[in-house]
Amino acid sequence: MQHADHVALLRSGVPAPGGVWADFGSGGGAFTMALAELLGPGGTIYSIDRDQAVLREQERALLARFPGVSLHTVAADFTRQITATWPPLDGLVMANALHYVRDGQKDSVVQRLKSYLKPGGRWLLVEYNVDRGNPWVPHPLSYPTWEAVARRSGFAHVRLLATRPSSFLKEFYAAESY
Repeated sequence: MQHADHVALLRSGVPAPGGVWADFGSGGGAFTMALAELLGPGGTIYSIDRDQAVLREQERALLARFPGVSLHTVAADFTRQITATWPPLDGLVMANALHYVRDGQKDSVVQRLKSYLKPGGRWLLVEYNVDRGNPWVPHPLSYPTWEAVARRSGFAHVRLLATRPSSFLKEFYAAESY
């Protein structure tokens, strides 16, 4: 996928420019960059990943391309309690990261991360649309499975935003929950 695909997957889940968002398990920052484009100048993003070196590179790339976006990097494992602080979030993105969490632990991780959202805050999930994984994507969750996890975690609204083909595991989907 290219940057335009990342933006397209998130576009209808970001209701307005600006705001305070986080990208959990941000990795190389592909979806952090897409979020920066959608938030525009005045937007604030907290990018959370375990790899500090990847976060430094992400920061250089994002600030060069989107200088009006405020980026804060946090080296942390999103599956554990995070000691860093930020204001209540307007939204969070989790792209291709929840599939690393074992199925029996997904609900507790989702509930903990949901607690960072302000009331009405949005969770944008991008995942492979399958329920059987492989060594590289060990615990994927299809859209119907995400819908069940999200509802158990207290999200009243869950909707499919977009899909994109994947040569690796059928397709990606983006879902919005709030």
